[in-house]
Amino acid sequence: MSEFNEFDQQGSVPNKDTGSIISHAFEMYKGVFGYGIVAMIIYLIGGVIIQTVTGFNSASMLEEMKSSGGDFNYWNAPGFSLYMGASSLFGLLLAPLYVGLIYMVNKYNTKNPIEFSDLFIGYRQNFVNILIYSFLSGLISTVAAALCFFPVIFVYPFLLIGYPILLFENASATEALSKSFNIAKENYGVFLLTGFLGALISLAGVILCGIGIILTAPFMMVVMYSTYCAFLGKPRQIAYNKQ
Repeated sequence: MSEFNEFDQQGSVPNKDTGSIISHAFEMYKGVFGYGIVAMIIYLIGGVIIQTVTGFNSASMLEEMKSSGGDFNYWNAPGFSLYMGASSLFGLLLAPLYVGLIYMVNKYNTKNPIEFSDLFIGYRQNFVNILIYSFLSGLISTVAAALCFFPVIFVYPFLLIGYPILLFENASATEALSKSFNIAKENYGVFLLTGFLGALISLAGVILCGIGIILTAPFMMVVMYSTYCAFLGKPRQIAYNKQ
């Protein structure tokens, strides 16, 4: 069980502007860089296993797409539907891992020692609500993407600080959605630009060198933490009882 203790602690808080938040996120990422890579490696290994088990071959599908002249149905690709279902479930189960990275960022910021087991705190703390929130936010993003790509960009800011709220405030999934939405609504310009730049930096690994996504993708979790700090202050320190 986790206890939440609030006390004076070291740690920095960015100003409520995009430049300060992104700069703060860069400083924080230095301290958890290696753990972010571990989280991404787990994600990639899981993806390879899922492709193997479902029989889906992304390389073969790309070749078929090229040769089809644009007349290609994704769902007819061997193993694709099963792969999508398994990948969605796997992504859902990995959400607590991303929350664990946010927890590590806070420990680094407040000068507390980081342990490898901290990466998995999301599986012990508020686990069910993290899964529910991940499902709901994924559903919202999917609906936005189905309408058009651009609505996703404009919807995402409302979800930006949901995970930190779940972790540091032990909130329910609906409470996290509501609070994240209300704060973003009042500061939409900053949230929009911060989310956009954070996503751009996180995806830079694909643009620069495909496998580089391992190095850059976790940055978005740190942006979430820095944004939370800017608008809600330093999080309460979580004292986790391992007994």
